Amino acid sequence: MATQDDAANKQKAIQNRQDQHDASMQKGGQGSGGSGAAQTGVQQPSGDFPAQHLAKPGLEAQMELKPRFMAEQYKGSGKLAGQVAIVTGGDSGIGRAVAILFAREGADVAILYLNEHEDAAETQRYIEAEGQKCITIAGDVKDMEFCQQAVDQVVAKWGRLDVLVNNAAFQEHAESLLDLTEDRFDETMRTNIYGYFHMAKACLPYMKRGAAIINTGSVTGLKGSKKLLDYSTTKGAIHAFTMSLAANLLDQGIRVNAVAPGPVWTPLNPADQSPEEITKFGQSTTFGRPAQPEEMSPAYVYLASNVCSGYVTGVVLPITGSVGE
Repeated sequence: MATQDDAANKQKAIQNRQDQHDASMQKGGQGSGGSGAAQTGVQQPSGDFPAQHLAKPGLEAQMELKPRFMAEQYKGSGKLAGQVAIVTGGDSGIGRAVAILFAREGADVAILYLNEHEDAAETQRYIEAEGQKCITIAGDVKDMEFCQQAVDQVVAKWGRLDVLVNNAAFQEHAESLLDLTEDRFDETMRTNIYGYFHMAKACLPYMKRGAAIINTGSVTGLKGSKKLLDYSTTKGAIHAFTMSLAANLLDQGIRVNAVAPGPVWTPLNPADQSPEEITKFGQSTTFGRPAQPEEMSPAYVYLASNVCSGYVTGVVLPITGSVGE
């Protein structure tokens, strides 16, 4: 049986092949200027970002410019008091920010992640600092057996399961469809959509009326992406899966929604784009900058809490940083 380290090494190998291909093409990065980025709330980083390229799956601890995930001005009010949540890909990025706010709202949180042990341990410390319990479980969501065992472990420990956040993802750009091997396409598909299917299937028997499933989609699933052919395909599938599962589970009182972020400053992106390209990350949005994870996480709280969104299901909520998307 393949391990989580095998999966991480496979993803690094895909990345290395693409990096070598990019170098052979001798293409420089391009992007619009970063001046005049919009700030409508807490002041967030803008302008050119550090020219950095991370090895997959990408450690937040190694990022030169650390993502902002604490949402210090967000005050919890018990919206998830006494509940238990699972967040896949919860070690860093959007998943970390969501897990911390869930804890601030009173939930105990299980973090599922691939092999980014340093990031997962850091996220656990932040959750426990919010006064809630946290466990971290390493494994590969492509593996249904792992997903089932992880969910069983969470329920055995805490006796319930109220919220699932499907967030784990694999992304690697390609200039051409011809660059996408069967193996590479399969890695993206099995991580991004099979992983969501596996987790939802494993969690469903434990979920009761009032429970919620939240999937992380993407603006690329709404409008496509020239260089993310396989990734954007999976995100479109996630949106359709969300709406279909929402209709399927409504009679059971379980809501299913998705958030479709635009560019967000997480390890996923410097682990994909070249150092030259990443400096201009997010500057093509109407805001002129990428979002920070803390600008995404309150939406997940809203969709998790049946007090806030009890009449909302089957929605793909776009938070893209661009007008009309």
